[in-house]
Amino acid sequence: AVFPLSTWLPDSYPTAPAPVTAVFAGLLTKIGIYAIIRTHSLLFPGGGMDGVLLVAGLLTMIVGILGAIAQSDIKRLLSFTLVSHIGYMVFGIALSTELGMSGAIFYVAHHILVQTTLFLVVGLIERQAGASTLQRLGGLAAASPLLAFVFVVPALNLGGIPPFSGFIGKVALLEAGAQVGSVLAWILVGGSVVTSLLTLYVVARVWTKAFWRAREDAPEGHLSAASPTALVDNTETSMDIALVDRDDVGRMPVGMLLPTGALIAVGLLLSVFAGPIFGYAERAADEVLDRGQYITAVLGEPQQ
Repeated sequence: AVFPLSTWLPDSYPTAPAPVTAVFAGLLTKIGIYAIIRTHSLLFPGGGMDGVLLVAGLLTMIVGILGAIAQSDIKRLLSFTLVSHIGYMVFGIALSTELGMSGAIFYVAHHILVQTTLFLVVGLIERQAGASTLQRLGGLAAASPLLAFVFVVPALNLGGIPPFSGFIGKVALLEAGAQVGSVLAWILVGGSVVTSLLTLYVVARVWTKAFWRAREDAPEGHLSAASPTALVDNTETSMDIALVDRDDVGRMPVGMLLPTGALIAVGLLLSVFAGPIFGYAERAADEVLDRGQYITAVLGEPQQ
């Protein structure tokens, strides 16, 4: 989903049920990032593609976050933020330094947890309110403080608020860019900061419209099938059923709450143990940049 090959993602991810979209968001794009890491270090060890990747990373950040600002459906909004934050990973890879690569690897781990959690939260919002468009949402914080909590923690993490892992990963990438010191690297540093601030704006907009304001103030709030109170139910129905035809709106199944809460907990642990985990990322980056180890592991020792 790197620009200009990113337009497919915001149109495809929102069409799937929230749990499926969560798996896609957490894993599929990260497989692509792994492929970029391997091919870049193996085929372009001299940094011949660094400039191209830096420009692609910058455009991915900016185009993605501007697309998110323009959205009114939370699923599409999160799909665009997913595209935008792929740019951070490409930024770290393109620097071709140990700190840049380790920052990218750490950010991959952070983003898997946070983006997956947020898409699961969208599924809970749909179950609670019967809609995922901001025009129809409102009053969710009052109706379900638990739902508000499971949204705000990963949202702040995505925005890079300290002391969450998103802040740690972004600081590592910014420091790596500053160490490289080229004009293009400094432009990426500035673009990363702007993208992070706009990400905060986007999640704050979702919070203000969907959670904070009264549902009566939503332009299409009367079309939402939201129940006045949140219920917890351990029965589940197919997510393929149209929201308007379901009788379980207002109920949040335990089967959906538990994995969401577990991912939030793991995300917090990633922040608490960021030091040791970043050490693993540094060792992984060192191995990635030493392409001889990988070639030997795949092809074996050269024959005498």
